[in-house]
Amino acid sequence: MRHRRRTHRVLLATVATLALAPLAVSPGAAAPAYPDSLGAPASPETPATRITGSRALGGRAVELAVYSAAMGREIPVRVLPAVDPAATAPVLYLLNGITGGSEGGNWFDRTDLTEFFGSEQVTVVNPIGGAGSWFTDWQADDPVLGRQRWTTFLTTELPPLIDATYRGSGADALAGVSMAAASVFQLALAAPGRYRALGSYSGCVRTSDPQGRALVELVVRSNGGNPVNMWGPPQDPAWPDNDPFLHAEQLRGTVLYISSGTGTPGALDTMDGPGIRRDPGKLLDQLLIGGLLETVTARCTARLGEHLADLGIPATVALRPDGTHSWGYWQRELHDSWPLFAAALNG
Repeated sequence: MRHRRRTHRVLLATVATLALAPLAVSPGAAAPAYPDSLGAPASPETPATRITGSRALGGRAVELAVYSAAMGREIPVRVLPAVDPAATAPVLYLLNGITGGSEGGNWFDRTDLTEFFGSEQVTVVNPIGGAGSWFTDWQADDPVLGRQRWTTFLTTELPPLIDATYRGSGADALAGVSMAAASVFQLALAAPGRYRALGSYSGCVRTSDPQGRALVELVVRSNGGNPVNMWGPPQDPAWPDNDPFLHAEQLRGTVLYISSGTGTPGALDTMDGPGIRRDPGKLLDQLLIGGLLETVTARCTARLGEHLADLGIPATVALRPDGTHSWGYWQRELHDSWPLFAAALNG
């Protein structure tokens, strides 16, 4: 709970910062020196990426323990196998937001995922972890967050294991919320042709302009990390290299679904809304923090939609008239985007 309150305070600071334009970004500090053991590359003797265990979650759902050779640790990965295990199936990867899925903030715990996909011939995969990491490969290990090699894990290590274990058809889609709403584009650009469809729910894709950089830095720092270890100081070319807005042309041919509310209270922002459980504190949190955050993502989403239109890149852009930065609305976006994903995955 303490971590959640700290994260919320940082998110409020993020919104306040993003509300100011233009934004000044402080010069990046020099990357600190770490012991060689932290940044040393994997040796040939490093164990290969593999599934080391699993536990049942109920029904068809399981949680795998996947050892990542790139990160040198086990990553929990929740999986809902396709309804027919004897037939091949496409794979839908779902990424969580700023907490990486901890404290119940993940697709399995906060949505009707298992019911919605209960009769679908698709394997749904939800990795847990990566709080504040932007699901990217960091340049250096961080003394707090450790080794972050999420691009490698998600695009190179995990898919072959999932396909081999669950008879993957080779057709993948990827969707994410909040922080991960930008990561889905970064991952697609890092692995051209891997994903047939992308879903970006309530995110800000621009990461290298002053506002975008401020958002990235605040999210990383809210989890105790140093953004210099991720993409270097502000002048490092890794910042624009990892800005999907600047490389949107490379997304041509991929099915795109981009959405956001406006921050105005909607039908799900009530005492009986999803996850509220008639708790006034939770509702106030959703209205205040969730409302402010969605106000920012609405602006980001509209700008991205306009940019894609200027480039002549087809995209479904769902700009809702209301709704906060919360799981009830993201569940709805998953429902609404699934027909597009299904057509792309089975086409």
